[in-house]
Amino acid sequence: MTLAAEQKSAEVTDWAARIGWLVGLALFVALVYWLMREGWKWRGTLQSGLPELRTTPEGLAPATLTLTGRYHGSTTAGQWLDRIVARGLGTRSRAELTLHPEGLDVVRPGAAGFFVPAEALLGARLDKGIAGKVLPEGGLLVVTWTHGGQVIDSGFRSDRAAEHPAWVKALGTLEAEDAAAASAAPHPHHDRTTEGTAR
Repeated sequence: MTLAAEQKSAEVTDWAARIGWLVGLALFVALVYWLMREGWKWRGTLQSGLPELRTTPEGLAPATLTLTGRYHGSTTAGQWLDRIVARGLGTRSRAELTLHPEGLDVVRPGAAGFFVPAEALLGARLDKGIAGKVLPEGGLLVVTWTHGGQVIDSGFRSDRAAEHPAWVKALGTLEAEDAAAASAAPHPHHDRTTEGTAR
């Protein structure tokens, strides 16, 4: 009888220790989640100067390329861990990309979409990581663009990764065409002789 009583007492002690350990673990997880949430809010406050994203204009020309897949986030260009969370850019989601002569239209079901005008597109490349998300080498399409004076990298992964190179080529061509158009635009003539005479 004494032995049986000792066994029952040991079982009660084990349960108490286990419950205490589980409660401690739950509190630790809650603390980590709270710190992450506060860090996210703090980062959003720091980035509050980023202007509102452009919306899709009407009357776009027919699309030259389309893609369905996932949006994995945006960062400061060249810094794959410096995540941008302002204006909803930190929310990972499904995405539908459509490339038009006027620019890139990004539709995100369940999250805010945005439009990047052609003159703001700086090109694209294949990469493997962005905003803490790592994929196989070349498994990520990174589009570089400017908004509000900031250069941004946005990462997408198509449902068919074989489509990525076509996008890199198309966005590179679009950038080259914009550069050529800018260089061909007439510049106001600056007559230094007249200026000197006027002085």
